[in-house]
Amino acid sequence: MSEIRNGIGYDAHRLIPDAKLIIGGINVPHEYGLKGHSDGDVLIHAVIDSLLGAAALGDIGTHFPSTDPELRGVSSISLLQKTRNMVVSEGWGVVFLDATILAEKPRLSPYLFLMKSRISKVLEVDCSNINLKATTTDGLGFIGEQEGIASMSICTLERGS
Repeated sequence: MSEIRNGIGYDAHRLIPDAKLIIGGINVPHEYGLKGHSDGDVLIHAVIDSLLGAAALGDIGTHFPSTDPELRGVSSISLLQKTRNMVVSEGWGVVFLDATILAEKPRLSPYLFLMKSRISKVLEVDCSNINLKATTTDGLGFIGEQEGIASMSICTLERGS
């Protein structure tokens, strides 16, 4: 008999000038980028937390602390690969992933397929089992004021069969 679990993740980072905007492992052209110890990829960080949560393996800060100098500027895609390896080593497989990016600007819909493709390759899951969305907050809060970008993710894992 198989076991199925769901996990959720959330992340938010401040927008700053003179930084690359990396979301979903894709460099998105924009005048601002995300501040973070790694590359600040809010989508990938939320996905990592949803995977770790479903596998009951803690959170991103436990495995990849912002105090670790070796992680400064690291690609979040490499952290996602390490997370996938941890989850798989516990016998789990990714069944489905759904995530939403909350950003007032830039418009992210032209990049969603590239992000989805990148994530599907790392997680070794068919693109049809990943759903990505982008939305705004219609000018409300730190996202609406263009001070930051956030992301939410939920994933389903399965173990055994």
